[in-house]
Amino acid sequence: VQLQASGGGLVEPGGSLRLSCAASGRTWSGGARAWFRQAPGKEREFVAAIRKRDRYTVYADSVKGRFTISGDAAKNTVYLQMDALKPEDTAVYYCAADTGGTIVSAMSTMTTYDYWGQGTQVTVSS
Repeated sequence: VQLQASGGGLVEPGGSLRLSCAASGRTWSGGARAWFRQAPGKEREFVAAIRKRDRYTVYADSVKGRFTISGDAAKNTVYLQMDALKPEDTAVYYCAADTGGTIVSAMSTMTTYDYWGQGTQVTVSS
């Protein structure tokens, strides 16, 4: 199973980007997909997650109201629409996938996820 993240880049504060995470090698019916990020010198942190069976979403407080996670089951792809970007959103963004019966309380936890993409750089700067 491979996860391929794309869509990162340089954007000015207040701008928007849409990240994509395409899965290949396997299609699963359950589990969840998530985005995490890691800024220089900081630990990796949770951003957003979506559970496949009911499309339940969870967001970090820092991105609520600005970021939206969604999925396209036919394409086995998950998206992260990022609006009103701030300099503090600058980080490498990683997508992740869990193939099990994901419970809501575990959706924001790194250890929940079995597969990880390679990361895509997002830089917010004027």
